[in-house]
Formats: sequence, structure tokens, C-alpha cells
Amino acid sequence: MFHSIPPAMLERMRFLEARDMEDRTDGTPRMQRLRQIPPETGKFLALLAVGAPEGCIIEIGTSAGYSTLWLALAAESLGRRVTTFEVLPEKVELARETFRLADVDSIVELIADDARKHIERFDDIAFCFLDAEKEIYGEIYEMAVPRLVKGGLLVTDNAINHREALQPMLERALNDERMDALIVLIGKGKLVCRKI
Repeated sequence: MFHSIPPAMLERMRFLEARDMEDRTDGTPRMQRLRQIPPETGKFLALLAVGAPEGCIIEIGTSAGYSTLWLALAAESLGRRVTTFEVLPEKVELARETFRLADVDSIVELIADDARKHIERFDDIAFCFLDAEKEIYGEIYEMAVPRLVKGGLLVTDNAINHREALQPMLERALNDERMDALIVLIGKGKLVCRKI
């Protein structure tokens, strides 16, 4: 999968990696920065998603679409699509540009709205990646878990670098009898949960 990333997708990934690095060092205000995952986390997500059971692949927090591209690699190899949600208009426009330039429009559905308004229409989530504002993690967790298929995965970002803010949700997940869960030390820490 990683050895055959299409050139257009690879070019856009490299562009976004450079832009993200620049955002982190040039004083770009926090909400305008891409704040995306690093490449090794993208590979990790793609590896998890490609092994997910039958069902939907969703992402909450698109930003410019970098993590979505990794999920699209997995989805395409499975013959599925990715549905991704983003609320910030400027990020929505960047993501649309990403998906057009990377030629993944047929694999990715971008919904420019709050995922909490739409998640109830998914009753067969196989894989969910959550990388949004931290104050919604707990609510998304409670909405998504009942909609996960058996063996379905919920992965959240920032389980280490935002551990204090996420502690109630992390404790809930790590002690949830419906889930097998652990925190993986990759990137800024990933909470990986699997529906039992």
C-alpha cells in the first residue's frame, strides 16, 4: 500500500507536510495551522484501517485532508470510501483542493459540518479517526462506540500531549467493558479502541 502511493497523492502529501512544518514555526495562529498528524501516524492509521472489518470509514476533523489521504489509501484497497467532517470553512476549502489535486474525490466524501449532527446516520462504523477540538472527544466517543461494528476501531489523536484535557474520555475508554483499548506511543499518542 505504501509502496504504491499514486504520484498526485504523494505530491500533495509532501506539500501538506511542508506547510504543516512551516505553520508550526512561523507564528501562524493556532486555529489557522494545519495541525496535522506526522507521516508515521498516517501509515499507522492506514495499516489499522485496511484491517478493519466491513463497514464505514469515517474521520472527524479533516483539516487540509492529510490524514484523510492515508485513510483513502486503505479505503481504496478495500473498495470503500471515507467520509470526513470539518467545520472550519478555510480548512474545508483546503481539503477540497487536496482531494481534487490528489485525485481522490471518488473515494472521499467531505461533509462541511459538525460530525455530531450526522454520526447517528452511521450504524456500521468499521473505523473512526477522531482528531478535532478536544472538548468534543467525550461526546463523540459516546456517540460512535454504539455504532461501531464488532471488531470496529475508534482511534483518537493527542492521547499523550493533551492527556490532561482528555483524561475523563481516556479513563472512560480504557475502562469501557464494550471495548479493548490502549494508548499507543506514536506521534502525539493514539488511543486505539476495538469494539468487543
